[in-house]
Amino acid sequence: MPKPNSEKARPAGSSRRSFLNKLWWALGFIALVEFIVVVFAYLRPAKSKPHSANTNDIIAAGGVDTFVRNSVTAFVRGRFYLARLTDGGFLALSRKCTHLGCTVPWVAEENKFACPCHASAFDITGNVISPPAPRALDFYSVTIENDMVKVDTSRPIIRSEFKAEQVVYAKKKD
Repeated sequence: MPKPNSEKARPAGSSRRSFLNKLWWALGFIALVEFIVVVFAYLRPAKSKPHSANTNDIIAAGGVDTFVRNSVTAFVRGRFYLARLTDGGFLALSRKCTHLGCTVPWVAEENKFACPCHASAFDITGNVISPPAPRALDFYSVTIENDMVKVDTSRPIIRSEFKAEQVVYAKKKD
């Protein structure tokens, strides 16, 4: 009994299986190239920007007398808090928690900064009063010229704890 000729003669290399094999190899090669590009982009050092004195980095916060002692004022544009301490000194604090970078709001009723992410707490000077934050809030350079408080937000100053020399005072009028 002759076998029915169910398969017709096909040219070599034109089967569906060989087409799919070639397609999978091509897609695998494309995925490999994409992976290599991502790895190199990740490992390549970031381009450093030349730092220049940008006028947008210096924020005029206001007159010395406009800030009440023992108060904290939020500056959305500069992403910092300006704290006026009980002795009249000024301290510009970063809004980023030193634990994971969450924005820490000032809670005036409790007189502290409270991180909503992991419950770190900081006092008015930025010192840690409740971990898991490993160090005090970063701060920015403050200058007082002609009774005008100015904050340089070009780069935060990293610190481990609050020190009295970080506070800026207005010069007494003669």
